[in-house]
Amino acid sequence: MYLNCHTYYSLRYGTFPEQELCELAKEHEATAVALTDINNTSACLSFLKIASEYDFKPLIGIDFRNGVQQQYVGLARNNVGFKQLNDHLSAHLHVEKDFDKDAPELPDCFVIYPLEKVMQDEKWHFRENEFIGVSVESLRKLKFSKYLQLREKLVLLQTVSFRSKRDYNAHRLLRAIDNNMLLSKLPESEQGSPTQQMLPKNVIFEEFADYPFILENTQKLIEGCSVEFEFGKARKNRNLQVFGQSREEDAETLKALCYKNLPRRYPNASEATYARVEKELQAIISLGFVSYFLINYDIIQYAKSKNYPFIGRGSGANSVVAYIIGITNVDPIELDLYFERFINASRHSPPDFDIDFSWKDRQDVTAYIFSRHKNMALLATYVTFKRRAVIRELGKVFGLPKAEIDKLSAGFFEYKDLDEMEKLVFRYSGLIAGFPNYLSVHAGGIMITQEPVHSYAATFLPPKGFATIQFDMNIAEDVGIFKFDILAQRGLSKITDAIEIVRENQPEAEVEDMENVSVFKNDPNINNLLRTGDCMGVFYVESPAMRGLFQKLQTEDYLGLVAASSIIRPGVSNGGMKEEYIKRHRDPERRKQAHPVLAEILSETYGVMVYQEDVLKVAHFFAGLSLEEADILRRGMSGKRMSHHDFKQLEEKFYNNCREKGYSEELTRDVWNQILSFAGYAFPKGHSASYAVESYQSLYLKYYFPLEFMVACLNNGGGFYDVETYIQEIRKCGGRVHAPDINRSEHHTVIYGRDVYLGLGYIKELEIKVVQRILENRNFFGLFESFDDFIDRVPISIEQLSLLLKIDAFRFTDIDKHHLLWKAFFKLNHSKRKTSQQLLFKPPHRDFELPELSHSFLIDAYDQMELLGFSLHDHFSLLKNPMKPEAIKAKDLKQYIGKDIEIYGNLITAKRTPTVNKEYMCFGTFFDAAGDIFDTVQFPRATEQYPLRSKGIYLCHGRVLEELGYICVSISWLERQETQGDPRFVNQRQNIAKVGEDGNGLVLR
Repeated sequence: MYLNCHTYYSLRYGTFPEQELCELAKEHEATAVALTDINNTSACLSFLKIASEYDFKPLIGIDFRNGVQQQYVGLARNNVGFKQLNDHLSAHLHVEKDFDKDAPELPDCFVIYPLEKVMQDEKWHFRENEFIGVSVESLRKLKFSKYLQLREKLVLLQTVSFRSKRDYNAHRLLRAIDNNMLLSKLPESEQGSPTQQMLPKNVIFEEFADYPFILENTQKLIEGCSVEFEFGKARKNRNLQVFGQSREEDAETLKALCYKNLPRRYPNASEATYARVEKELQAIISLGFVSYFLINYDIIQYAKSKNYPFIGRGSGANSVVAYIIGITNVDPIELDLYFERFINASRHSPPDFDIDFSWKDRQDVTAYIFSRHKNMALLATYVTFKRRAVIRELGKVFGLPKAEIDKLSAGFFEYKDLDEMEKLVFRYSGLIAGFPNYLSVHAGGIMITQEPVHSYAATFLPPKGFATIQFDMNIAEDVGIFKFDILAQRGLSKITDAIEIVRENQPEAEVEDMENVSVFKNDPNINNLLRTGDCMGVFYVESPAMRGLFQKLQTEDYLGLVAASSIIRPGVSNGGMKEEYIKRHRDPERRKQAHPVLAEILSETYGVMVYQEDVLKVAHFFAGLSLEEADILRRGMSGKRMSHHDFKQLEEKFYNNCREKGYSEELTRDVWNQILSFAGYAFPKGHSASYAVESYQSLYLKYYFPLEFMVACLNNGGGFYDVETYIQEIRKCGGRVHAPDINRSEHHTVIYGRDVYLGLGYIKELEIKVVQRILENRNFFGLFESFDDFIDRVPISIEQLSLLLKIDAFRFTDIDKHHLLWKAFFKLNHSKRKTSQQLLFKPPHRDFELPELSHSFLIDAYDQMELLGFSLHDHFSLLKNPMKPEAIKAKDLKQYIGKDIEIYGNLITAKRTPTVNKEYMCFGTFFDAAGDIFDTVQFPRATEQYPLRSKGIYLCHGRVLEELGYICVSISWLERQETQGDPRFVNQRQNIAKVGEDGNGLVLR
């Protein structure tokens, strides 16, 4: 009977998970075990679920502590008591307030004060449900204590935090990490006692032989506790069940919404369409998912009222009801999306709706949801100790030098060569790796429950200010809480920002309604961008892999884009089905190689499984599983929890049905293995279709408003590539890119006609408050008329002003930046005013005669590299040696297919990929001197001999290859080209060398 047990969710204190606590209880024949983690309830529900398979009574509660100083332990007598404990803990976590020495009134809980704490505080008054906890270690203190007379208040409180000496050592290391101190400096007050272990039953009875009433009191307390939750198949749906006034009213509301909006989505709806709607409505109502739909609909309506763009996706995109009422914009009838992928009679969880909002809007949408519903919280995620990070932390705890820590963390060592301290770090890093380190917030998961969220766990308050529950989505689903996914992405804000920029830069231009995607789908200009892979900046399809895939597939329509978005995924790609799909797509004769049954089932994809729905189709039509069984199989293969027994049963039925249908064992095994390798990574078709809609919206803007669209890309953090690559794309589209300008630039990047001015925010080390000061002054008092005018109007330090001068932000003055820098030092002297108040009278300025200062575009280039991270000058103009005249251009590669060539390229990105032989290939993307992009491939030998380790210009020698219209260069060798050095440092070195020759200084080596 152990009423105070910790798992490793007692963060940076406990040393093992809840599963191992149950194993420990079994080993010691414990009759009752209470999980009471320190200020944490992450493991409580999981413990109850796991403990149901063991022969002891599980109890749950909380060990309330200030730091590591135990105040009292709270045990839940029932589910109401568990909520009371969570309410109490959450109230303190939200404001980071210490617990009082006395617990508040918790009528449905038992509160146990440790004997040492009681004696220290000389506490004598206890409520009926409050007790004094006595451990084996503190028993000797009780013998001579006046508290022995409170017989009815004494219970056993043997804390369990460790199983062994090794656990205790790990605990001390965790405490040192938590306190950021050397292990040798860790005070005992920050550690638990090594005696906090589970003892055999006979030892407990022997120790308390003279105090049987303590064990009797403990047993009575245990008998008074019972917290119950249902899990797995026995669970009930704990989401909010009623959105309006009643279930019946909700059902009528959903029906009315459907039939009101149906004509808008389907102007010429067929009987089959009405039948599909009726079938879905019946399933949604009978399975109790009406409120789930209405909540998502309400969220979308709020977003529309604010003109927030959104993308509705997930399995819910297979629902025609979701399409009709506007949760998604994917037509499941047009795309032949399976109803059973979204919902079926065997499914006990509601369908997934992943709703993407702009990263700028998601916070407000979340705030709206919190204002709309009473019982809700964000879901947490556990940030665990990673092996390399643990090695670094332990290295610091043991006081190892940085060089040794770097060596261990990087893995560059032989274990036998390590000294004892290093081996200790390595061994314990393996033990601690995987432990939860702290709680964070799930990317987008929100729970909205029928009962208060504290009925399930406590909540904490992360920086963004939304209550977050202390467990993750897995245990939430286990107990019947199904999350709403409110996600953020930058692709949507690129679209809205681009439209806004177009309206400012081209006020006369007409921009299509972004909801009218059918216009974009049928635009040959837009589809040509797909076919040629010209998709830089376009959401989800701009990577080199997608660009190459489009060229191979000759993608030129919406359905082709939907398919491409799926076959690029690892499941299809790794199984070899991507190449087969491409070949069958390009060669009608090859399609005949598909098995007739698969060819008929998957006619749209030529007998190749591309989408998650294809698992349903194959399992149902090919192997004869019911659609419900097929969806269970799909979910099991997609990482959803499923018992091994259930999975094996479905696998056995799959094989047996195929035998009955007369398929060969080889064919059956091949199809099963395809499903097995494919389903866990594949996209549902509706998911790909949702992303394809957003891609088409971006493609429209990229074709008709390329400069504005690329500026929006820059202002939203870019995408797959770095800033410099998007700047190159702006130039390719006819734009002129300028460094930040004190009179033209904003904090973000702006465009005037074809002139693009980088934002002041791009200048490294330029303080935000300085930028704000400049912009506020300029907006209020007008443009700066001169350098002196700027100095008079904007309080600024010489260090911050130097940054602006080095980037040549005052070029409107037509004065060389080096002259201005000298003037700045003269003008910003110690008498410079410190107030930001505008001067009533401008002070007179003295000018100074300065000598002629040398200037070079190389100096500008290196200043830009230092302050922006890249140069706005043509990189090829910076080369030390001229390019070979015989080197070809990217646009001419198709004329040299099968031939060896040399080509100069500025590296954009490179990706190393392992082969089946565990060697590495490398795929590179470059742009040439004309700004055109080309791709390279390096096979293992070339990858090893000529690695692409850094950005820069390379001379690439290789053979031009072509595959289905996609051209690349197979590299034989490449050489990084040397650039001209910064003339300031070159001259400095020459001067030093000259001084050395004169014998008056050191020779530069």
